[in-house]
Amino acid sequence: MSNVIIVGCGRVGSQLANKLSDNGDNVCCIDRSADAFANLGRNFNGNTMQGVGFDEDVLLRAGVEECDVLAAVTQHDNANLMCAEVAGRLFGVKHVIARLYNPDHENAYSQLGIDYVCGTSLVADDIFSKVVSGHGSHVASFGDIEIVEFTLALKGVEAPRSIRVSNLESEHEIRVVAFERADGSASSIPSEDSVLYNGDKVLVSVKLDAVGQLDKYIQD
Repeated sequence: MSNVIIVGCGRVGSQLANKLSDNGDNVCCIDRSADAFANLGRNFNGNTMQGVGFDEDVLLRAGVEECDVLAAVTQHDNANLMCAEVAGRLFGVKHVIARLYNPDHENAYSQLGIDYVCGTSLVADDIFSKVVSGHGSHVASFGDIEIVEFTLALKGVEAPRSIRVSNLESEHEIRVVAFERADGSASSIPSEDSVLYNGDKVLVSVKLDAVGQLDKYIQD
């Protein structure tokens, strides 16, 4: 379960809020207009707050200090960028996602390290997938299958420095699609006998309801 703040309660924001609420997450929607909250419908279980999404006081009242993910999905790129920057840099929210309308701004978002979704279709589904994918980098969704990229971290004082692909797959209901060595020296489509080491970049497929199993292997 994650604490999620959604800035913008239009078509995309309301769809995303309901998806996350139905998923069991704690959701707070922020919008300038109180009328926008009507888009959520009667079954929405989260909270709403009228205000500007990059205003520090508004974010504090919305619970940004306990926030795991903030999604800025207003109809204005600049507002979404400001929300993401304030949440990430000022309040230290680990995962910020912004909707991007103008593809000419993609380089700016990338240089700032902001996760974003660009386009007009299936935006709510794309952002939902990013939220539930946790720390790793969401690549794609196929029905209830998530494709996730992450840096392998075998954690714990007595943790091994390596793990066989066959063990990782059989114990945690995932399929390793590809990997790249930490130093970039080699990349490969693995066999069952392939060995993964701390720091390797790994691409896996995993069922949506098993995504949480990846947490202990994802580098913080």
